[in-house]
Amino acid sequence: MTPSQASRTALATSLMRALHSRGDPAPLLDDPWGDRLVPATVRAAFAERAMAQRNAAGGAGVSPDDALNAALRANAAYADVVLRSRYTEDALQAAVTRGVAQYVIVGAGFDSFVCRRPAWAHALNVYEVDHPDTQRLKRQQLQACGVAGSASMHFIEADLSVEDLGSALARSTFDATQPAFFSWLGVTVYLTREANLAALRSIAACTSAQSELVFTYIDEAALAPGHAGAEDFRKLRGEVQAAGEAFLSGFDPATLKALLLDTGLLLKEDLDGHQGIARYDPAGINGLRSAGAAHMAHAVSFRSAST
Repeated sequence: MTPSQASRTALATSLMRALHSRGDPAPLLDDPWGDRLVPATVRAAFAERAMAQRNAAGGAGVSPDDALNAALRANAAYADVVLRSRYTEDALQAAVTRGVAQYVIVGAGFDSFVCRRPAWAHALNVYEVDHPDTQRLKRQQLQACGVAGSASMHFIEADLSVEDLGSALARSTFDATQPAFFSWLGVTVYLTREANLAALRSIAACTSAQSELVFTYIDEAALAPGHAGAEDFRKLRGEVQAAGEAFLSGFDPATLKALLLDTGLLLKEDLDGHQGIARYDPAGINGLRSAGAAHMAHAVSFRSAST
C-alpha cells in the first residue's frame, strides 16, 4: 500500500500531538511518537504544502519544518486534537483503576498509545480498529520504528461502513462479556447522522453494561451557513474538504443525552473546546485556542451484549 491511501487527517493529527509534546511550554501529553509513525515522505509533502502556502501569503525566511510546525499550530483543530487525547486518557486511567482491562480504539489512525503505555496500562489489552489502508501503513511504521508486537496488542482491519463493530471485534480475543473502554475520536463529523447513530448502537450492543465510551463530535449549529463566530471553523472545514474528507454531520448538545439513551448509552459529561481549555490549560500557558464547536462526550453503556 502507499501512504496516500491512509487518512490525511489521521496523519496530520499524529503530527499535531507530537508537535505539542515537544514544542509547547507545558504539554498536556507526552507523545514523541507522532513524528515517527508518520512516514517521512508524508511529512515532507505536508511541509512542502505549508511552504507553498506561506510563500503565497508573502512569508519567507523559514525552513520547511518550521513552516509545517507553524501551519499545524495554526490549524483550528490543533487545540481540540490535544484536548481530546488528554481527556480520553484521563478517563481511561480512571476506568482501569475500576478494573477495566480492555481498551478499544475505534478509528485508531496513528494513535501511539501502544508505544508509550504508562505503568497503569501495562496489563491492558488494546484493540485498534481501523480501515485496512490506514492500519496497514500504521503497522508498517510500527515495525520500522522497532516496536515489537505483544500479546496485549490487537490490530483489527475493518471497514466499518460495511462491517459491524461487534463482528469485527468477534474476530479477535475481545471479551464482550467484560467491561471495556472505547475511544472514538475525530470520526463522527465525517459520517452521516444515520451512520453515527448506527455506530453508537453498535458500540453499546457489542459489550457489557458499564463499559465506557469517549467520543468527539461537532455542534451541528456550526455546520449551518452563517453560524456566528465560525471563521476558524469555516477555515478548518475548507482544509479537510480539500483533503477529501468533508464534514457531514454533527449533534445538538442540548439533545445529545436523550439521543444517547436511545442507543443504549448514558451521557456522563459533555465538554466543548472552551471548557476543555478551562480544565486543562486555565492559565493559557500553551496558548491553545479551540474552535469551540468541537465537543468531547463521555458515556456509559447500560445494556449488555447479551440483551
